[in-house]
Amino acid sequence: MDLILGASQSSTVELDGLAGLAVDLMELLGAPGAGLAVAAENLFPPIPSEVILPLAGFAASRGEISLGAALLWTTLGSIIGALLLYFIGRAVGRRRMYALVAKMPLVTTTDLERSEEWFSRHGAKAVFLGRMVPLVRSLVSVPAGVEAMPPGRFLLLTAAGSALWNSAFVLAGYGLGENWGAVEPYADVLQKLVIVVGAVAVTLFVVRRVRSLRARRVGS
Repeated sequence: MDLILGASQSSTVELDGLAGLAVDLMELLGAPGAGLAVAAENLFPPIPSEVILPLAGFAASRGEISLGAALLWTTLGSIIGALLLYFIGRAVGRRRMYALVAKMPLVTTTDLERSEEWFSRHGAKAVFLGRMVPLVRSLVSVPAGVEAMPPGRFLLLTAAGSALWNSAFVLAGYGLGENWGAVEPYADVLQKLVIVVGAVAVTLFVVRRVRSLRARRVGS
């Protein structure tokens, strides 16, 4: 399989760094390599699945792997990576989480209780939809484990969300052929948007909490 050569003939996307390592896995193992790279992306979000997935579709369009294998293995990779994080959350558990939060500045156990209440109401939607959001798809598996969401339910929601997201990118790469790299800029914008929104949310939380603590000190 010569994915890099085929891509370089008609695409300006540079496959180096972590993306290059993912390509090496695909060249060595084929479709299972794509699944392994996607599993690793769940654990190490800097690995760009939005490059791996359309590249797997491109490989399928060239007949180097089958389209069905690309869809199957990338979805299995997502599930495996998510399950690893889920069981890490289960290992941490609520007791350790509360003990950790109690030692953190600006965060209280009341915040954690509210998060638990929110997750009990919206956890299923968070796991399903979170599989389609960069960075979030890695993070959402941990609270699902901490809150002991039933493994079967977590597996079903993760498989459904991952299948939809992965299929969209794999099929885009398959349809675009040698122009598969056109997918990456749009995915990159989405990831940056998520980062900006997250950063703004954290900043607002810190500012409000600091103001609240100052007001309490003045009042006392």
